[in-house]
Amino acid sequence: MVILMIWIGVLLAALALYFRQIYSKFSKHGVKHMRIVPMFGNMFRVLFRRETLADDLDRLYYTFTKERFVGKYEFITPTLIIRDLELVKKITVKDFEYFLDHRGFLDEKVEPIFGRNIFVLKGQEWKDMRSMLSPAFTSSKIKLMIPFMEEVGKQMIEAVKKKINESDTGAIDVDCKDLTTRYSNDVIASCAFGLKVDSFTDEKNKFYEMGKIISTLKIRQILLFFLIAAFPSLSKKLKLTIFSKKTTDFFKDLVLSTMRDRKERNIVRPDVIHLLMEAKEGQLVHDDKEQNANQQDTGFATVEESFIGKKTNNRVWSEIDLVAQAVLFFLAGFDTISTAMSFALHELAIHPEIQERLVQEIKNHDIKNGGKLDFASIQSLRYLDMVTSEVLRLWPPGYGLDRICVKDYNMGKPNCDAKNDFIVRKGELIMIPTWCFHHDPKLFPDPMKFDPERFSDENKHNIDPTAYMPFGLGPRNCIASRFALCELKVLLYQIMLHIEIAPSVKTCLPAKLSTESFNPRLVGGYWLKFKIRS
Repeated sequence: MVILMIWIGVLLAALALYFRQIYSKFSKHGVKHMRIVPMFGNMFRVLFRRETLADDLDRLYYTFTKERFVGKYEFITPTLIIRDLELVKKITVKDFEYFLDHRGFLDEKVEPIFGRNIFVLKGQEWKDMRSMLSPAFTSSKIKLMIPFMEEVGKQMIEAVKKKINESDTGAIDVDCKDLTTRYSNDVIASCAFGLKVDSFTDEKNKFYEMGKIISTLKIRQILLFFLIAAFPSLSKKLKLTIFSKKTTDFFKDLVLSTMRDRKERNIVRPDVIHLLMEAKEGQLVHDDKEQNANQQDTGFATVEESFIGKKTNNRVWSEIDLVAQAVLFFLAGFDTISTAMSFALHELAIHPEIQERLVQEIKNHDIKNGGKLDFASIQSLRYLDMVTSEVLRLWPPGYGLDRICVKDYNMGKPNCDAKNDFIVRKGELIMIPTWCFHHDPKLFPDPMKFDPERFSDENKHNIDPTAYMPFGLGPRNCIASRFALCELKVLLYQIMLHIEIAPSVKTCLPAKLSTESFNPRLVGGYWLKFKIRS
């Protein structure tokens, strides 16, 4: 018994020394951070759903107002949170080569479909994949997909109108997250995979059900996610996976069988599968007109492609690499875009004066163009762009941007009183808190107010472009920003034209982010009242 107690004491002492060493990374270099909980670091409150990631970042951002950067421990992983916009610009643009990579949560050898996509590829592989895929997401390619989006929107409006007409009150309560997810699902099915899916009538179609599986993480998957992030080497040895073989096989078979069928039957359809097939054959290139076009063609929030995306390379990609890109496109479209749509509908419902002004712009365009909606329409609707830009500011798709340092980098002094510079070492993580910059009253006055006028021609020059980052910053920005903006605008165009939306008895006001999700979600969901517009 005595020997056992001695060994327990030795073990506890060893753990204490280990944690002391781990958690002294910032303090011994003069970098401020919040109190930690051993093993959990600064993740305890988020992990146990006591606060959102937005709350967590806000506390760091506003507690240490004199700091250029502060520290945070994700379990035992030190993470630097950047507060200074000049430093953000250096990291994402000027000194981009020092922070080339995103962190990867999934091992590509264990789960290649989720570990080989462009978001997590690193170094030269990422550069080569970016240059291969970049021509697929230019304006000239996206405009060919607008009819597919419009077709899905018509199916949605018909289904909604049918339910309204069948109701006793002439109005129905709608779960907008469910509605926009079904819309996004069908748009991706059409624009990416060339499939005709109607999730508004066939509510449990297999494509939609598989999308829900990979976009909705259950408790077991969330715990595995954090375990893999905190202990990547151990996870790799144990071959831990987030998704089942059945799920990965579904998407693998879908993409590869579609490609084979099109090749055998010589089918050409202007969608993502076709573009991936062209890219694999080296036939997908930027055209000269595209390179000289106005890069903000789909709106203020559109990000510009860097020189990396416009280079050419002869790297040969495997079939699994192509499947991985198609699955990423599906994931992003299924959840991220549908969430932005849900926030947009929520804000328009609780701001009827903004809704009415948008409706008038859309109605005028519809009459002028004989009901025609195309890429030129998306470019011309100024107030629609102001609304979507403000939605993406107030409710950004992600709370922050992460980067991995790929070679030691001098961050400078953490504050004006510090004596020494802080060096970020190779392999260490930094985060740029999008949420905090978008809600900083010094950058966006009255930040919680939904005010599209911020993005008017008279006011938008007041916005620091580095402070507005819904689709990221620098060469590693979102490659599909044009597609996302077009899809969001087409949905709003069609709903506003036909449907009047307002808060319902189920709408939770004021809006508050839910701790039940690690992605931005509202408490109580996105319930609104729909009725046919007169």
